[in-house]
Amino acid sequence: MTDADGSDTRSDLADRRGAERVVYQPAEDSRLLAEAAVEHACGRTLEVGTGSGWVAERIATETDCAVIASDLNPEACRQARDRGVPAVRADLVEPFRPSSFDTVAFNPPYLPTDPDNEWDDPMERALSGGESGRAVVDPFLDAVGRVLRPGGVVLLLVSSLTGFEAVVDRAERNGFAASTVRQESYPFETLSVLRLDGK
Repeated sequence: MTDADGSDTRSDLADRRGAERVVYQPAEDSRLLAEAAVEHACGRTLEVGTGSGWVAERIATETDCAVIASDLNPEACRQARDRGVPAVRADLVEPFRPSSFDTVAFNPPYLPTDPDNEWDDPMERALSGGESGRAVVDPFLDAVGRVLRPGGVVLLLVSSLTGFEAVVDRAERNGFAASTVRQESYPFETLSVLRLDGK
């Protein structure tokens, strides 16, 4: 995938978002999700895929929410704990009990990745959304309703690289009402934060 001047969009974004590191560090998408979460999160809040824990820490310090974080990468969990955020190693929402959270926030891996160019390390899992960019987004949308309390809210970071309408459609098929609460455009993409209201 290349942009208009022929540069490799995925590589450029990966470089800007810290692919050389073991844990995803805060970037423009993190800031956008944090701002939305500070405004919209309430009650018991889970940040899925917390990376460094920066977003979860902002929610914990700037709201009255009780925050817990999760990540598949054990080093990410350690970094989140170092920020004072309780963190557990988890694949999406799998280990959590039904109706556990009022809010779930997620900045998923979303960069479309050619299967022949997968690099098979922790940062790939933090950045790569598979060929469609939705390899993690779709299973998350299929599963997150189980852990939400009635009237709960999901705050999901979505990139235009992943097909915004396809994400909205999947959310609606899972019973959510979708609205955009934050949006910013960059040379490579448009980032949006969807607020998904459950039943």
